[in-house]
Formats: sequence, structure tokens, C-alpha cells
Amino acid sequence: MPARILMVTPRFPPHRGGVESHVYEVARRLARDPSFEVEVLTTDLEGSLAPREVVEGISVRRVRAWPRRGDLYYAPEIYRRVVRSEADLIHCQGYHTLVAPLAMLAARRAGLPYLVTLHSGGHSSRLRNAVRPIQARILSPLLTRAQMLIAVSEFEARLFERLLGLAPSRISVIPNGADMPTAAPSDPIDRDPHLILSVGRLERYKGHHRLIEALPAVRSLHPEARLQIAGSGPYERQLRALAERLGVADVVEIRGMPREELHGLLQRAAVVALLSDYESQGIAIYEALALGCRVLVLQASALAELATLPTVRAVSPDADPAQVARALVEQMAASDLEPEERPSLPTWDECAANTRGIYLETLSKRDTMSQRKNARSR
Repeated sequence: MPARILMVTPRFPPHRGGVESHVYEVARRLARDPSFEVEVLTTDLEGSLAPREVVEGISVRRVRAWPRRGDLYYAPEIYRRVVRSEADLIHCQGYHTLVAPLAMLAARRAGLPYLVTLHSGGHSSRLRNAVRPIQARILSPLLTRAQMLIAVSEFEARLFERLLGLAPSRISVIPNGADMPTAAPSDPIDRDPHLILSVGRLERYKGHHRLIEALPAVRSLHPEARLQIAGSGPYERQLRALAERLGVADVVEIRGMPREELHGLLQRAAVVALLSDYESQGIAIYEALALGCRVLVLQASALAELATLPTVRAVSPDADPAQVARALVEQMAASDLEPEERPSLPTWDECAANTRGIYLETLSKRDTMSQRKNARSR
């Protein structure tokens, strides 16, 4: 009989984001495994999505959450459904909304084993960034009782070891996948030597403004350079105003786009930049690297782990616009690596396989404990 896995996540496609991509990519692979039945329990702020549907073999159930704006995701139905669940294992995705605490509390009450993939992230609010470590410590009694915590990078694992006072053996590192559909080896990639691409939600902490600030200096060295920002979010108005003030609005394009279009844009860009203050891994940059792109990152958080790769350059968080501009121009001028020279990167198949391994280990421990308990009661 297959093991029943309940993944609990604040959001799931059609919503887009790093956690959403992770849950979708892992769940759909595990749903093809006869060892598991996979259900995703998630929220719907607007009440506009189907409460139940099947997506590539994944049973998806959505419940209402409040408030409609913001990222609290208070969804009391999460608690009730986990308590009543017939799942063998609960997998909480993320910790920073109210979804994970409700799911962990419910799992404890129901006596169900649970895992937590941390998916830590940044925030544009200084207050929220200051509160995040406090939030993790408040949740420590629940997080430390998980059968395993899962981090998506070594940076994230070491951060939570310090925050929660845990031994390294209590946190497994399973990176997100970097793979996207790529052109066949015989198809040459048509790079646009003038295109700078910045990918990510339009929040201040994502660092898109650093590229706009550097663009006048970039164009003094590379007059045809232009910037494409692929994303949507609350910081769009400020980014457009900054481009206007610096006189580069005519060479800055800002818009969200479907994943298929983003894939094509990544292949064309001369350089892909992510100058974010905080990333637990940075899926977009890994996808760019998988496509052989030249990359510029901030020497901060998990992005610093990429600085030794041959197509990556990192700049200091204190770099001024002129320094960022020089780094961008040097990356734009660099030649592509041959496919065989590209770094080895994690894949979604590996991510799902490693997650599967933790599921089987956790379920095996549960069965062993149950057998011992039954033996003592005889």
C-alpha cells in the first residue's frame, strides 16, 4: 500500500514563486512513484481557484485564507484537515506564514510525523527582516520536533543551526533543481550582447534598483546596453520612477512573463543579474547557469556560494553603481562556456529523489517505533 504524503504549503500554482516551483516540481515527480500517494494542501486568498483538482497526478486541495492582502495566510481549515488527515507523513513547506505553525501543531495533536523544508526568504521591510530570526526562535519548539528540517542551501542550513541551536545532523540540505528545457546541442544560442536581465519579484530587497542605478555608467562603457526586469510586485512604481529620474526609462523594460517566455529571455541575455540582499538559494540564477548564462550576483546569503563558479561574478553589498557597472560590462564581454565546461548543477530529479529518501527513512523509523511499542504492550 503506498504511503500517503500530505504537503502543506501557503501557495501552489498557478501562483508563481520559489516555494511554488519547488512544491510543484517535487510533488509531480513523487506522484509518479507507486510508493506514494501525494496530496497538496494549500490556500486561496481570493476564493477564485478550484477547491479540489488533480494536477499531474497530484491531488490539490485549497482552503480559504485571510487577510486577502499580505502574507499571513491565516487558514484555520489547515489545522482541521491535518488533524483529520489519514496521511502517513506531513511535509510543511516554508515556516514564515501561519500555515506551517498550524500544520505542525495539528500534526503534533494527531500524532503524525512531520518534516519542514525551510524556504527562508528576504523581505523589503526592515521590521520584517528583524522579526524573522525571532519568529524562527518562537517556532523552535515545533521546528525542533520535526523528524527532519530540510534546507535548500548550505547557507540556510548553517543559519538555522545557529538560530535553533541544532546539530548539523538535524538539517538535511537538498538544493532546488536548476534544470530547464534547453536548446538541443546542435542549436546555437543567439545571445543579445546588449541585454542585461534581472529576474525576481519586484521587491526592494531583490536589488533590481541597483541595476537601474548602474545603467547610466554601463551605457557610458557599452552605449547599446539595455535592462529587462522580469517580474511583478509592489515595488514596480518606485523602479519606474528611478529609471525616469536617471534618464534611462527608454532602455528599461519591466514586466512579468510566463515561464516559457522567461526561458527564451534567459537564453538571449548577455548577463543575468540577481543583486538580492537575501536568497536561500536563488532558483532563477541556477536556471540561468544551467543555460550557460553569464551571471552577476551579490556577495551575500546563499548567492555567495556561487562566486567560485566559472560563469559567475560577485559584487559586494557595498558596491557603488560604478563598481556594479564595471562588473556588468566585463560579464557582457565574456564569451560563453562550451557545454562540457559548464558547472555541474542540481536537478529536480535529484531534489525529488533526495526528498523521497528522507520520506522512506522517516516512515521506516515510525514503523520501527510502532513495532517496538506493540511488542512492549504484549
